[in-house]
Amino acid sequence: MSGRQSGRPTLEEVAARAGVGRGTVSRVINGSPRVSEQARAAVDRAIAELGYVPNQAARALAGSRTDAIALVIPETEARLFAEPYFLDIIRGVSAELAEADKQLLLTLIRSEQERRRFEQYVAAQRVDGVLLASVHADDPLPELVRELGLPVVLNGRRTEDEPVAYVDSDNAGAGRAAVDHLAGRGRRVIATVTGPLDMYAARARLDGYRAGLAAAGLDADEALVASGDFTEDGGRRAMRELLARRPDLDAVFAASDVMAAGARAALREAGRRVPEDVALVGVDDSPVARLMDPPLTSVRQPIEEMGRTMARMLLQQIAETSAETPQRVLPTDLVVRESS
Repeated sequence: MSGRQSGRPTLEEVAARAGVGRGTVSRVINGSPRVSEQARAAVDRAIAELGYVPNQAARALAGSRTDAIALVIPETEARLFAEPYFLDIIRGVSAELAEADKQLLLTLIRSEQERRRFEQYVAAQRVDGVLLASVHADDPLPELVRELGLPVVLNGRRTEDEPVAYVDSDNAGAGRAAVDHLAGRGRRVIATVTGPLDMYAARARLDGYRAGLAAAGLDADEALVASGDFTEDGGRRAMRELLARRPDLDAVFAASDVMAAGARAALREAGRRVPEDVALVGVDDSPVARLMDPPLTSVRQPIEEMGRTMARMLLQQIAETSAETPQRVLPTDLVVRESS
């Protein structure tokens, strides 16, 4: 066994020899069924070649339950408390876990240092599973958690072909419903304020917007598309861009209620009346929508139910250690108010 340092072999050395992740080795040692036969054979060979002897105390710890679930939101406190979406997700997750007598650990990740600290926390087997919200396309956390042998469920997905368990809403349907409604009200120059396009939800809502335009026989002019970031300031900036490019626009689909509030402020600054001059539609059907002046037409997502479903799905994975990857898409509904 040339090239290996003397002393007791480590789990990391076994993983490197087998060509798999540390979590896969841990699952093989602990008898988890969630390992392919090929990976299991590679780990068994590496253990035999290296003479690895599992630490019984570590095995006992890994096999025990903490009765704690981590909900990870990679956002700042300001964004967390300004965005009703996150509060509803937390409410749904918390209610479901409380019924199952599980502890909820809410974690915000705002920097690379905090990400590394969370990775170490999870690697120490201090939680039984992880729920992830606000996931961006390049987020490595889902794979990292799975490599450590823990079940994980995403709120939303990173791509159309997401390999990790998730609970999402019909984002493309939300965009399509908004445009169908606006076109049905006679609007012909319909703009959109998107969310950050490194998030699948934002891309899907944009796809739905374009599908709605095509169905209504309207042109998909890229000058009518402006990028936001799911914040009120982002909605205000994007709306100003749209008015500068296409002052003749007569409707706007904002990909969140919070951005719609920012768009509403920019329209007011420009002397545009809602809905007389410009109709406005958002997404979420949050308290923001109901409190706006005029009240905002919005595509309702069942956000609290999404949180409950995520928690329920994760608890089922923990209990059953199933090899299946559950994935669910919940329907959305248009709630019509005075803004359109």
